Amino acid sequence: MPARANVLETIGNTSLVELRRVVPGQCARIVVKVEGENPTGSMKDRVAMAMIARPEADGRLSAGDTVVEYTGGSTGTSLALVCAVKGYRLRIVTSTAFSEEKLTHMAALGAELTLVPSEGGKITKQLIVDMIATAREMSLQPNTYWTDQLNNTDSLEGYIPLGEEIWKQTGGAVDAFVHAVGTSHSLRGVVTALQRHNPRLAVVAVEPGESPVLSGGRPGAHKIEGIGIGYVPPMWDPALVDEVVAIPTADAEAMARRLAIEEGLFAGTSSGANVLAAIELGLRLGAGATIATLLVDSGLKYLSTGVFRRHDRIT
Repeated sequence: MPARANVLETIGNTSLVELRRVVPGQCARIVVKVEGENPTGSMKDRVAMAMIARPEADGRLSAGDTVVEYTGGSTGTSLALVCAVKGYRLRIVTSTAFSEEKLTHMAALGAELTLVPSEGGKITKQLIVDMIATAREMSLQPNTYWTDQLNNTDSLEGYIPLGEEIWKQTGGAVDAFVHAVGTSHSLRGVVTALQRHNPRLAVVAVEPGESPVLSGGRPGAHKIEGIGIGYVPPMWDPALVDEVVAIPTADAEAMARRLAIEEGLFAGTSSGANVLAAIELGLRLGAGATIATLLVDSGLKYLSTGVFRRHDRIT
């Protein structure tokens, strides 16, 4: 393989792996995209490229400008990677509600962080609202481009190739797609691609059990980073999904640990939620069906959190 021009050319084309040990008998085949293989360890590298490349192409973003974003960490880390390669200053609004690894990674790539306090270190609607307000104020500075991920339609283009990869890697055998909702861009982008090939594709959205807003429930505090913003995201399209499954934080964390111990797949909490929802659907569809979902990011982003900060295996 020839040398790449830069690290951005290594984004995408991640592995697809079939789950074996965490999947119960009589369950559909479940395959997962290992998005932790991307340069920053997250699928958000895909969307960061789109959020920068598209405005560069049409003149909204120019050399010497500053990029601003609010983020729980993964999108910010991915933007930091892209901005480092392309030479943009990056200002990030985030919070200590998110893992120390994510904050450190963003800063290591050159991002300037502004931290917004959170109640009890948890992710709440108020925290997201406060972060957005802070970023909006920053965006009023001259020569500043606000990526504004929740409202950014360029983001969809970053995830359509992910859906095409899944279709190709399964040999055109995808009966259902399951994925957790943060901005909802990744769900929409992947489903857009897959439904071009299979219009009868079943689609299941996943959200935190403590904040089942998409299911019609009340918002609440939770610890599944990257999803469940506490209100319906602007890009959410309920017509795109067949059902919404709510997974409690504790269950998602437990599955993330099982994936590591039983499958050797090291991923974060939202990935655990994705797999649990896929299994729930798989038991209904039965053997013979194929369900695809995402391992959104690497477990290395959560070593300091309660997901993996365990000492019961240390003697």
